[in-house]
Amino acid sequence: MEYFVKQGSVVREIWGKGDTILFIFAGASAEFALNKAVDWLYFTGRLPADPLGRLFSTVGYARQIVFSSLDGAHKAIDTMAKIHAGVESKRGMAIPDWAYRDVLFMLIDYSIRSFELLERKLSDAEKESVFEVFWRVGTRMGLQGLPETYQDWLHMRQRHLEENLVASYFTTDLYKQYRKHLGPIRYKLLLEGQKLIVPTIVREQLALGKWSVLKPVLSVYKLSRRLRADWLIKSLILPPAYKSEIKELDVHPA
Repeated sequence: MEYFVKQGSVVREIWGKGDTILFIFAGASAEFALNKAVDWLYFTGRLPADPLGRLFSTVGYARQIVFSSLDGAHKAIDTMAKIHAGVESKRGMAIPDWAYRDVLFMLIDYSIRSFELLERKLSDAEKESVFEVFWRVGTRMGLQGLPETYQDWLHMRQRHLEENLVASYFTTDLYKQYRKHLGPIRYKLLLEGQKLIVPTIVREQLALGKWSVLKPVLSVYKLSRRLRADWLIKSLILPPAYKSEIKELDVHPA
């Protein structure tokens, strides 16, 4: 069977672990709040109504793509494209190409950042591999103006960060929703996680501060994984309603 992402790829390793996925969510949740196209997520109402549910929906599609056969991944990507087309039809306008690229760029960037934060530095070839996988996702979706190489992506990513982020009403409201759905303690943990994972420009626009209380805790958490006690820690910091979903994130599909 031909897979969309080859077995043994670092992309499978990244997306096969719940903790790396949670840091991807932490980073994306910060950047979504600043993105100039966040009004599209408010148009559907799904993100502010259930930000965690939105996470698992998005993760579900991403994992389906990463671990599926070539045909299965193409079907999942085509389904995503149809969903977006339906939203565009209801609103009577098209989602800007740069907004689609922003989401794709977040998946590339936070995949790399999360793995390097929790595991090890990636080689240039491994970073190219992450880029290539999501480039193929974007190409299948018919996105325009995608960078052709990882180096091109680095430059375009920085330009997008400089041009497409702004603090707005949506930023404030979305963080209110995060706090509402997570509770004050878990919300604080989200903020501390965001400090560790987001680019400087995102951290500065959100006034998150530089130093995170989680930084010295990471070494303890990494040890807990070796002792297979990381689930106990996750159970303490994650909302009980989503514990089963979180547990499933650590399952490695074939």
